[in-house]
Amino acid sequence: MEKINEELCTLRYLSKIFGGKWKMPIICILSSQEPKRYSVIKRKLKDVTDVMLAQSLKELEISGLIERKQYNEVPPRVEYSLTQKGKSTLTFLSVAAEWAANDMKKNSVCQFCDKCASI
Repeated sequence: MEKINEELCTLRYLSKIFGGKWKMPIICILSSQEPKRYSVIKRKLKDVTDVMLAQSLKELEISGLIERKQYNEVPPRVEYSLTQKGKSTLTFLSVAAEWAANDMKKNSVCQFCDKCASI
């Protein structure tokens, strides 16, 4: 019973950090080496609202997975990048993405994009 409670605790922690529709895609976008501006992230996510994007970025920053760098320029410029902790999640996310791709092929369905609607 104690092992189950430990596993549930770690799964809740994992869900808290990566839960939600936008956090994993944001990490994926930031996985390239160069920092990304807010507008670039928003453009790549397409359907995200400003409120949800700002909230997800803030939560990822609080979790220590991304860093926000603000430049004192006019107009203000803000860039986001992965921290070392954030980069350490890429292996895990890659394995999860591979599992999802295999499961999508097996079920011949993709509800998220029109490119692979007929896998």
